[in-house]
Amino acid sequence: MRLKGLHHISMITGNARANFDFYTKVLGLRLVKKTVNQDSPYTYHLYYADEIGNPGTTLTFFEIPDAIRGSKGYNSIARVGLRVPSDEALAYWEERLTMFHVKHSGVYEQFDRNVLDFEDVDGLSVQLISDRRNEGVAGGTPWEGSPVPSEFAIIGLGPVLFSTLKKEKTDRVLSKVLGFDRMGAFEDDEKLVTVFQVGEGGNGAEVQLEGNFKDAHAVEGIGSVHHVAFRVEDDAELREWVEYIQDLGYPNSGFVDRHYFHSLYFREENGILIELATDGPGFKTDFEKERGTYVELPPALENRRAEIEAHLTELDTDI
Repeated sequence: MRLKGLHHISMITGNARANFDFYTKVLGLRLVKKTVNQDSPYTYHLYYADEIGNPGTTLTFFEIPDAIRGSKGYNSIARVGLRVPSDEALAYWEERLTMFHVKHSGVYEQFDRNVLDFEDVDGLSVQLISDRRNEGVAGGTPWEGSPVPSEFAIIGLGPVLFSTLKKEKTDRVLSKVLGFDRMGAFEDDEKLVTVFQVGEGGNGAEVQLEGNFKDAHAVEGIGSVHHVAFRVEDDAELREWVEYIQDLGYPNSGFVDRHYFHSLYFREENGILIELATDGPGFKTDFEKERGTYVELPPALENRRAEIEAHLTELDTDI
């Protein structure tokens, strides 16, 4: 069993309209699926990705308008990464974010790579990272309809930062359970950050881990990360992971059918929720161009369409 890299990252937003406008009109990602939270179908679940939603390119958001505001701290996924093709692309993004009045750090070097930090409309911490020196997992294909030129466009997920109180426990899960390799370390805000990569490696297969003794415990809510998913080849391998994680005694979901992929969820010892997800079937199972107000539902929920749509706020996603 060998994980292949990042699959998707899921966050919480308080406003689907503001979220859609930011991720499509500012960041230039494609809304590949407008569907609902399968565990709470009266709320939206929005998927943004590359042209066809390739594994390793997808950000997903649960809309929970009544959720509390999340707060940063330890035992959380403190930052998500997005890959861009080059240092020149980072310079473009520095200008673009300024144009849209998005506060950002400016470009700086971190672990021998150029990066740029900013926050989205909900306060989620995001880092753009240049793929100029990247070797490993390939990026995706930019959306042809994006307002961002393809040579500067976001091409996939980059490193995610785990911030934990008991760093050694998460280190053990990454290296001993999930098979990540330690690639080195760097200093960030007076914290030592260890860099791990898996599979082919590279920016699309990286987790960064810091020990956090400075902050309070993170609070999950609007503007925070719900979970991160890593890529598994197929159902057969996922079932091996299910058995393995259960044998180790981690609280877990067992095999779960998410329609677009199949999953296993478990919490590591600092409480971070990790998902292992298959590459297929993929979004192309019912993929087509955006259809305005249409909400796509998995087959198990289709017979409840009228009921579900009655509870959803209107969200026209034509751009």
